[in-house]
Amino acid sequence: MLNQKLSQKLLQKLSPQQIQLMKLLQIPTDQLEQRIKEELEANPALEESAEFEQETDDIFQDKEEKEEGEDSDTSDELDLSEYLDDDDYADYKTQGDSYNPDDEEESRTIPIPVAESFHENLIKQLGMVQMDDRERAIARQLIGSIDDDGYLRREIAAIVDDLAFSQNVMATEEEILELLDVVQGFDPPGVGARDLRECLLLQLERRLHTKTVNEAITVVDEYFEEFTKKHY
Repeated sequence: MLNQKLSQKLLQKLSPQQIQLMKLLQIPTDQLEQRIKEELEANPALEESAEFEQETDDIFQDKEEKEEGEDSDTSDELDLSEYLDDDDYADYKTQGDSYNPDDEEESRTIPIPVAESFHENLIKQLGMVQMDDRERAIARQLIGSIDDDGYLRREIAAIVDDLAFSQNVMATEEEILELLDVVQGFDPPGVGARDLRECLLLQLERRLHTKTVNEAITVVDEYFEEFTKKHY
């Protein structure tokens, strides 16, 4: 806020010519000379008058002094008191007195998205399936029983007991297997498989059933032992 007020007041006190000169001071000397020559060549009506030459020389001199790093006279320094009135100073002082470092730290805080876990992703997909509360409880228990590598190694009978003791849900193995079929339809393909054979079959079933895919399904389903031992 203070910088904006300073900039506004400073611009109000500078003439357009002075503003243009300040912009020219930002240009390197050799580029400024080239720019003047190009302007004169493009517009023959312009003439390098003595006044313009003197003004240009002054710009070059100021530019060289700035590049040499010489200190300016204290009389040429910007006096902030000329551009600050009492109201501005009061606003600045009030803001300074009420400064709270915690506010600044909070403003710098950038929210970092937390990566969704494997099981959270499965629960999210479960939420898109229509089922009653009982079925959902069984499906959630199944998802919670899946290992991080995607396999369901816990026996179905053990999951029946888990539901009875932890969820107070009495379910049969048939009900659990039916809902396991639902979970095995989630992504990634192969999730919820109980062994490698079932995992491969689940992935193949997701593919377009071409002749090659159908043959692969037959090999994995009926000749898995020979396939793993490379008895082709």
